[in-house]
Amino acid sequence: MLNKLQDKIYNLLRRSEKYTQTDMVYLAKGGFWLTFGQVISIATAFILAVAFANLLPKEIYGQYKYVISILGILLLSNMSGINTAFTRAVARGFEGSMFKDLKIKLRWSILGVVASLILAIYYYTNQNILLATAFLITAPFVILFENFAIYNSYLHGKKRFGELTKYSSIIKIISLVIIVITAYLSNNLYLLLLALFVPHSLLHIIFLLREKKLNIFNKTEDQDTIDYGKKLSFINIITTVANQLDKILIFHYLGAVDLAIYAFAMAPPEQIKNLMKNVQNLAFPKFAEKSKEEIKQSIFKKSLKLSIAMAFIITIYILLAPIFFKLFFPQYIEAVVYSQIFSLSLLTLPVLMFQTALRAQKMTKQILQLDLISSISQIILTFFLVSNFGLWGAIIARSIYRLINLAASFMLFKKN
Repeated sequence: MLNKLQDKIYNLLRRSEKYTQTDMVYLAKGGFWLTFGQVISIATAFILAVAFANLLPKEIYGQYKYVISILGILLLSNMSGINTAFTRAVARGFEGSMFKDLKIKLRWSILGVVASLILAIYYYTNQNILLATAFLITAPFVILFENFAIYNSYLHGKKRFGELTKYSSIIKIISLVIIVITAYLSNNLYLLLLALFVPHSLLHIIFLLREKKLNIFNKTEDQDTIDYGKKLSFINIITTVANQLDKILIFHYLGAVDLAIYAFAMAPPEQIKNLMKNVQNLAFPKFAEKSKEEIKQSIFKKSLKLSIAMAFIITIYILLAPIFFKLFFPQYIEAVVYSQIFSLSLLTLPVLMFQTALRAQKMTKQILQLDLISSISQIILTFFLVSNFGLWGAIIARSIYRLINLAASFMLFKKN
């Protein structure tokens, strides 16, 4: 009975491929696990947001978000582009360089540790002991927080989305419990940071060691992985700075309370965006296996369908946002209108398809052009609009940037 049902579903998925122009069996298998992972991610993020909104003063939450935003820039020293390059290599059968890549990432991370200590000294000399101590605590976790998660790249390249999801879900759930308990017991910024940093770091190390024990990695290495990873990492610098700049400027110009309001306005649309990244994760190994010509045959139609789906989701969100905030985040009801307007920028999400194709096809020149165009425009817009129009300026700057990013991605992939 079960086998017959499975056969019917399989045949139905195969027949639907002439309309979707997509490997629907692969999408269903991988998509199930990634969707399950995103459900866990959204649920934990939601519970955490409710806890922060109801347990922490806005001032403390704003300071917490500021430190995390700076950490995002410090983590550039981890050479995250090596992860993407390694995923591409694994998808093509080259998996022998994982621990070699990890050693390189660890060495480069020392730069981030030094930068965090310099920030600590800067705030100490300016009599801001709170932030000085926060960045002193942050320093060692520049090395520990993400580097050991390189096993994710191996699993991603192998299309082992089930294990990928299990690991990430365990980390999210354990971290959630620890952070919520900490927030309930204390408003101490230092304890909140440690409640985030320590579980992530320890669990990534444990899961990496587990994968090392369970798998026999082939010895074949893609000689281009390190060079390609370094190029992607340096390209990521300006992109990461641009993405964190709005929060840093809001903290600088408007203060921690306004940053807290901005963070809550951004959170629901960003969670919707993260859910759509399942498409990106599923597409990357497939795109890495195909030629540019094969990808071009279907990517534009798929992107249009994704836009139509997003329009429907955005409409529902705009209608429900006031009720949602009133029920769960009543302290942040002023964030509703910002969130509704910002959600319109989700119409640009097809950019994920084009960016994935560029990276999977190792189109380094086009990736650099795209990131320079998008990031420089975002930095200019953010500086000008935030300094002159505050929170509205930040919302408008990020929305315009996404339009520019979509247009540039479309044109660069289409003409190459």
